[in-house]
Amino acid sequence: MTSLPPQSSPQPSPGPSPKSSPRSSPPSSLSRIRIGSAPDSWGVWFPDDPLQVPWRRFLDEVSESGYEWIELGPYGYLPTDPDVLREETARRGLGVSAGTVFTGLHRGPEVWESTWAHVSEIAALARAVGAGHLVVIPAFWRDDKTGAVLEDSVLTPAQWRHLATQTERLAHEVRERYGLRVVVHPHADTHIDSEENVTRFLDATDSSLVSLCLDTGHYAYCGGDSVKLIETYGERIGYLHLKQVDPRVLAGVRAEELPFGPAVARGVMCEPPSGVPALEPVLAAAQDLGVELFAIVEQDMYPCPPDKPLPIARRTRAFLRSCGA
Repeated sequence: MTSLPPQSSPQPSPGPSPKSSPRSSPPSSLSRIRIGSAPDSWGVWFPDDPLQVPWRRFLDEVSESGYEWIELGPYGYLPTDPDVLREETARRGLGVSAGTVFTGLHRGPEVWESTWAHVSEIAALARAVGAGHLVVIPAFWRDDKTGAVLEDSVLTPAQWRHLATQTERLAHEVRERYGLRVVVHPHADTHIDSEENVTRFLDATDSSLVSLCLDTGHYAYCGGDSVKLIETYGERIGYLHLKQVDPRVLAGVRAEELPFGPAVARGVMCEPPSGVPALEPVLAAAQDLGVELFAIVEQDMYPCPPDKPLPIARRTRAFLRSCGA
């Protein structure tokens, strides 16, 4: 995710400083941006799947690529024992920036108990390994593999109210119980996707509780302008996912009304700097916010050959260094 006021609420510690790592580079023009990667960039979408690389290989390769931060990915892919996970990440010079959860909070208070059971388990692990954030992704309105419509793509006014109030409740509980900052991730095929829906969500929620994880690829996929969003709602940008879209593939996806899963398999998310949006102005706008931000590379590639991610990760890290990050 223009010089704007500092964030309005205290920031949880993001974990051990990358400056303590022997692989840290000298201060750059993007000194406030902490670059990392995620299991998603290795084709990992599920806790266990024969098409995915084993978790040890992921940790080895993300470290070899020059990254110092990771996300947990789908709960259960990486070890859920905090002691094991701390040992495995620490010996590779890696810190954990965030955990990720999927929620359907627009469905109202009746889903709270099941949502909290899921969220609390992941939040506890994230906090135990030094993360400071919890990325919250809204539920898909259509199946990301089959395209089957699961519910209406447009929320009713009552569902918008549920989404806002239940997200605020979740953010409050996660902050109070685990010390984590909730960052909501606008995502393709969810109800928080386009500029219209993202701004409606932001305007409906408390800025002291709810921030955004701005995913540059998903926002471009849904027609949004990341730089404009940062410049307009800078105080709400709490976290970034760096991703690019291939505009030619996207045009076909839109023409055929493909769901997100088949769009990814077709290559709609591409290796930077070959797609949109350009990441240099996004990173510059984020730097100008005057706060420290994680910027986690996520190139959706499920499924992909096991030898494909590492060379891409190395090239992407080199590209981001050339941008000053």
